[in-house]
Amino acid sequence: QVQLVESGGGLVQAGGSLRLSCATSAGTFDNYAMGWFRQAPEKEREFVAAIMWGGSSTVYQNSVKGRFTISRDFAQNTVYLQMNSLKPEDTAVYYCAAGMRLNTIATMTDDRRYDYWGQGTQVTVSS
Repeated sequence: QVQLVESGGGLVQAGGSLRLSCATSAGTFDNYAMGWFRQAPEKEREFVAAIMWGGSSTVYQNSVKGRFTISRDFAQNTVYLQMNSLKPEDTAVYYCAAGMRLNTIATMTDDRRYDYWGQGTQVTVSS
């Protein structure tokens, strides 16, 4: 039904930038909000950013506000996470997720509300 394929992870020095991409199956954006989550070693999965279904509003974890930007390209069926001013604490496996018709802060930031997940892409930020 919904396929999510992430790319763009890698190793970057602190202060650098990466852009993660999540290619989705056609029509995903018509019915799903899109979110990015991350999981560092020995830590729980953490919300990073999301863009709502049915609109363009976005929500971010406080620690990434002003540094990360989530966006969608409807023509390419791709969601992006532009990450600037990266810090070592950003090191984690980053996951793309699709949540059916999520359009509130409470639902978009809750990993339990998402229906489909990518396999993850590793981001490592060196000091």
